[in-house]
Amino acid sequence: MRDILRLRLPIWFVLPLVMLASIVMLGTGYLVAHQVSAPCPLTASECSKLARLYTAWDVVTKNYVDPKSINPDAMIDGAISGMVDSIGDRGHSRYISPEDAATEREAMQGSFEGIGAYLSERDGYVMIAAPIEGSPAAAAGILPGDRVTKVDGVDMRTATITELQHTIRGPSGTKIVLDITHEDGTTMTVTITRATIDIPSSTWKMLPGGVALLHLNQFSAKASGDMQVALSAIKAANARAIVLDLRNNPGGYVDQLMTIAGQFLPANTTVLIESTRNGTQTPYKTDGVGLALDIPMVVLINNNSASAAEILAGALQSAKRSVIIGEATFGTATVLRSYPLDAGAEILLGTTQWLTPDGKEVRGKGISPDIEVVLRNLSNALTPAAASKLSQADLLKSSDIQLVRALQELGVK
Repeated sequence: MRDILRLRLPIWFVLPLVMLASIVMLGTGYLVAHQVSAPCPLTASECSKLARLYTAWDVVTKNYVDPKSINPDAMIDGAISGMVDSIGDRGHSRYISPEDAATEREAMQGSFEGIGAYLSERDGYVMIAAPIEGSPAAAAGILPGDRVTKVDGVDMRTATITELQHTIRGPSGTKIVLDITHEDGTTMTVTITRATIDIPSSTWKMLPGGVALLHLNQFSAKASGDMQVALSAIKAANARAIVLDLRNNPGGYVDQLMTIAGQFLPANTTVLIESTRNGTQTPYKTDGVGLALDIPMVVLINNNSASAAEILAGALQSAKRSVIIGEATFGTATVLRSYPLDAGAEILLGTTQWLTPDGKEVRGKGISPDIEVVLRNLSNALTPAAASKLSQADLLKSSDIQLVRALQELGVK
């Protein structure tokens, strides 16, 4: 079972009446009113409503002023997205078009072609959650919290994550022009050459005071292996403590979550409880011997820590293994199952949900930190590479007040 990456997919375009009409177009049957031969598999009331929606489809496609702009495939994609989005599993359950499905699977294997940045949503608009270290986006000066307002001159201010992602990604070696608005209101226009992005699931650097700053970027297919390599190196460097940075981590595969949790928690420790729609609950426990069971640690979280990232934070918090510092997490903890559709499209649907080891829901609520520290701007968060370049005095005076508080908690003064 795997919980699959990605965040925040609101629908912005499709009329509510058109939304469920896609069911018709995908052959789920129905419609006495229009004499479609396939029987409607739903209740009489639902079938009646679908007949009304089919009429709405006709109205839109036959009467809109610009018939050239009517694209049935795009309408179907948008309608299914809206239908899935309406269930309220914010940022998790979602429809993936045929074009995006292959790209998403590729990214979860740890590489893709594009500029190298995680996207998120805040206050109703899409933003850069974080550029990937060493990526073209990072080299171009893209910062966490940036808004992409135009791509190659096309206004993207109302674009969804999926639309912006689809527009920005492209073959390695091709160029793209982005108009960017920073969190402080300043703007820039930058030309970026796309590249093949190898996503590092974890990066770390030693900071003054013998503290290792370990950033877990996502729970990709190679995350647990990369984490073991990082922890082995951290131990070899004689680090006396770890700051585990889960900020902006969008989640990923549950098997990777369990293996990584086992690096910090003793065997047979409950990491999560999986709850089905009928109320059945199954605990997931660690096994084996971890590499970092005793080293002091602090965990950093923020509003963009989602899915597996918030479950890991919750497990460490519940076991009293670590102090959790930062802001409440995103609140997405459903386990996704893939339902393939025609032409390579698929619906990722939350069929079960994760609870904390003490049985608390994460969905819609998130994990609250033990010590709340609000970072005003996402761009203030330091990467391991940036933090390691600062002296101890400068580090403790830096704008990354969440990291500063973590270091103070570990005795760095």
